[in-house]
Parts: sequence; structure tokens; C-alpha cells
Amino acid sequence: MSCNNACYFQTAQGDVTLRSVDNVDFRVYKCILAEASPFFKDLFTLPQPPSQEMDTPVIDVSEDAEVLNVMLGLIYPGTDPKLETLDSISQALAVAMKYEAVRAIETLRRLLVSPPLLEAEPLRIYAIACRFDLEEEARIASRHTLRLNILDSDLSDDLKYITAYSYHRLLNLHRRRAQAALKELKLEDDVKCMQCSASHYGAISPPRWWTDFERRAREELSVRPTSDIVFSMEFLAQSSNTGCQRCPGSILDSYAFLQRVKQKIDDLPSTI
Repeated sequence: MSCNNACYFQTAQGDVTLRSVDNVDFRVYKCILAEASPFFKDLFTLPQPPSQEMDTPVIDVSEDAEVLNVMLGLIYPGTDPKLETLDSISQALAVAMKYEAVRAIETLRRLLVSPPLLEAEPLRIYAIACRFDLEEEARIASRHTLRLNILDSDLSDDLKYITAYSYHRLLNLHRRRAQAALKELKLEDDVKCMQCSASHYGAISPPRWWTDFERRAREELSVRPTSDIVFSMEFLAQSSNTGCQRCPGSILDSYAFLQRVKQKIDDLPSTI
């Protein structure tokens, strides 16, 4: 728990006390909670039993102090909880959805698809977005999963909360994009190597670098249907090394062709 925020809510003035499941009290104002949450707005219209020993009414909630502190930090002015992990964001989303805290939900949606998290754990983000019916965030995350081998990825607990339909949509995106990407691996007639592109009965054989590149690119695109790896310098260099002495020059001469193939793959549908 953020000590600064927790101490703030425990010492602040207020006209209502929220008591966490682990018996930590948070003093807040009804007007702020009612403005942020229709749940609390409706709750405060109900008759409240008089407090026996305290100046302010006490409302018991089912969240622990850490989670409650985060939620209040998202909706209460002057506070800024630090949410940097998917676990904390997921927990906060569950509470914000429960209490219908619209502004908190908007903040958490932005945090969920922050670039560092998308780079590190796109599959978990997709699962969390699907769990909470965040369609736009699910679409964003699905694009970033293209660089993963989905069937070889770790099974996170977040996947327990999504439907078979949501998981199938993601698998279908990968399958269809892979099939479409493989169709773009077509060698143009003017791509040749001066040394190893031999003529056989009027037909020109492909350069050795292309034969190696196409084989490995098919393997890679079948499991990770994105152009990031197959058109990297490291990937092309490996194909160059398997070719003849003039294959490196042939690859350089084929730069425009390779960029066209890459662009065609990049232009394929990339989200669910």
C-alpha cells in the first residue's frame, strides 16, 4: 500500500468512513464518492443506522486496505496511486467496475495499454481486457501478441477469466494472418544472383539466399505472423551466409523488393 495515500485517508477529515475487510478505516467525503461512483450515490440515499460510538457512519466493504486505497486514490482529488504492474491494474479494474467508478476506469484503461506493459506482456493484457469487456484495449493488445508464439506462451492466471470465444478470436487472428503472410513470400522475376541463379531449361533458379530465407521465413511467420523478425538484419544476414559469394550483393540489390514484401505483410489485418 502507498503509505502516503493510506495515511492521508486515515487522518483526513470526512463525513463517512469506509472500513476495509482487514479493518483499516478510510475517512472520506460522501460528496466525492457520490460524484465518482453511482454505486455510492445510490447507497448514500438509503437510510443509515446511527453510529453508536463514532462521529461518522461506518460502511464495511469487501476489499482489503491495499485495494481500497488504490481505488480511493484514483477517484479522490489530490492523490495519485502508482500502478505499474498488471496485477495491481487488474485488481483496481475489478473494484472500479464493481463501484462503477467511470473516471477510475478510464484511467486504468490507459494504464493497461501503456507501451512498457504492452511490450512485456501483451497476452496478459489481452486476457485482462477481455475479462472486463474492454474491446478497444483487447484490439490493441491483440496486435502486440502477433510477435508471440501463442501456443508456446506461458499460461497466466488471467486466461482463466476469459471465454473460449475470446481465446478463439485471438488464435483465429494469428492463423489467418499467418496464412496471408505466407502467400506474400513470392520471388519476383528480376531478383537474381549473378553467381548462383542458374538457368534450367529456360527457367532461372532462385538465389540460394532466397531459398534459405523463404524456408526460415515460412517457419517463423507460421508461429509469429509479424514482419519484425524475418526482415531484421540478423535474419537476412543468416540467409546471406548460407548463399554463395555474391548472395550478399544480391540481397542488397533486392532491398526494394524485400521492402515491398514487408509492407504487404504489415498491411494485413492485425487485430481481432
